[in-house]
Amino acid sequence: MKQAHLGSNFDDFLAQENLLAECEASALKRVATWQLAEEMKRCRISRAKLASRMKTSRTTLDRLFAGDEAPVSLQLLELA
Repeated sequence: MKQAHLGSNFDDFLAQENLLAECEASALKRVATWQLAEEMKRCRISRAKLASRMKTSRTTLDRLFAGDEAPVSLQLLELA
C-alpha cells in the first residue's frame, strides 16, 4: 500500500520554523496589491491620482506596491 506522501506539509514546516504568519502576511499583501493594480488598470487611475483620492502621498502609496517587504499598515490597505 502506497501512501500519498510522508511527513508533514509545508505549512506545518513553516509553523515549526515560526515563519507561517510572516509568509501568510506577505502573500496577502501581494494578492491585495495585485488586485488593486488590476482595478487601477480597469478604471485607468494612476498611482498619483489614487494617492490624491486617498489623501496620502505618492511615496506612501509606492510602499504598498514595493516589491520588497516594505512595511504597510492595515490602515493604508483599507484606504486603498
